[in-house]
Amino acid sequence: MPARLDAIDWAILRELQADGNITNVALARRVGLSAPPCLRRVRALEEAGIIRGYRALLDPKALGHEVVCFAMVQLATQGQPELAAFADEMRRWPPVRECWTLSGETDFLLKCVAPNLAAFQRLVADLTGLPNVRSVRTALALDQVKDEPIVPLREE
Repeated sequence: MPARLDAIDWAILRELQADGNITNVALARRVGLSAPPCLRRVRALEEAGIIRGYRALLDPKALGHEVVCFAMVQLATQGQPELAAFADEMRRWPPVRECWTLSGETDFLLKCVAPNLAAFQRLVADLTGLPNVRSVRTALALDQVKDEPIVPLREE
């Protein structure tokens, strides 16, 4: 069930998504509050789990990750213990940036980064060598058309 938020809460969320580094004083000014009640609202949104955290958005290519690929993984057996074991393993793999469970023939969709094609090939070999992995299909990303890491918010 979606959280019950008022217009000021929505405004706070919009501002923080646009600039997570904004000061509380500037945020309060933009949403029409004084600083103390604005900070209380931000803390309440954090405690409710609506605001999960703050981070810098880094450019993977600028840091040497030239290859982005997607891997579609099918497991040999899909019992809950096997699904959980694979998910736990993916959480430990730094090149795996996103891991989604899916319905249908593909059990997991992974978004991975690698510095070059040789590292990508090692990643695929490591994936296919994992216990219970039936198949791994991959696709190399050619270009990123859209990267919008924010949640669409309703308009007030």
